[in-house]
Amino acid sequence: MLLVDDEEEVADVYALRLENEYDIRVAYSGEEALEEIDVDVDIVLLDRRMPNVSGDEVLTAIREKGYDCRVIMLTAVDPGLDILGMPFDDYLCKPVEKDDLVSAIDQQLQIQAHDEQLSEYFEVTSKLALLESELPPQELENNDELRRLRGRAEDLESELSGLLDEFDSLEEAFQNIGRHPG
Repeated sequence: MLLVDDEEEVADVYALRLENEYDIRVAYSGEEALEEIDVDVDIVLLDRRMPNVSGDEVLTAIREKGYDCRVIMLTAVDPGLDILGMPFDDYLCKPVEKDDLVSAIDQQLQIQAHDEQLSEYFEVTSKLALLESELPPQELENNDELRRLRGRAEDLESELSGLLDEFDSLEEAFQNIGRHPG
C-alpha cells in the first residue's frame, strides 16, 4: 500500500494507524508518489491537495500508466461534481476513523479480486452516495451526467444481482463507512 500526503505529520499518523494491518510505504509529495508506485502496490491512499503535483494529477498518471491498484482518495477536499470524471475507487474525507479506513481498504482489496464490472458498480455507487450526501437536491436533479450515472448503477446492479447476493455483507459495510467527518 502507498500512502500519499504532503503533510508529513498527517501521513505518519495514518501510517502508524495502519502499520499493524498492512505493508505501507509513505510518499510526502505527488512527485515522490510517482517514483514509489510500482506493480506491487495494491492500494493507494491519496491526498488531493498537494503542491506541484496534485493528487488529481497523481491519480491520472496512475491510471494512464495502467497500474492495477485501487485508489482511495483520503483528503480534506470536499467533493463536488468535479469527482464525476475522476477514476478513483473510493473517497474519504479527513479526518477518517481507523475502523472506517480499514473497512474501506479491506473492501477495495476484496473488490480487486473480482471483475471490472463489480469494480465499476462500487465506483459508481460510491460517487452517487457521496454526491447525494453533499449536494443540494436541486443540483442533483438537474444534472444529466448524474442521471446517466444513476442509470448505469441500476444497469450494473441488475447485471450483477447474483454476484451481489454473495456480497450483501460487503455492500452493507460499504454503505456504513464514514466518508466525511461529522
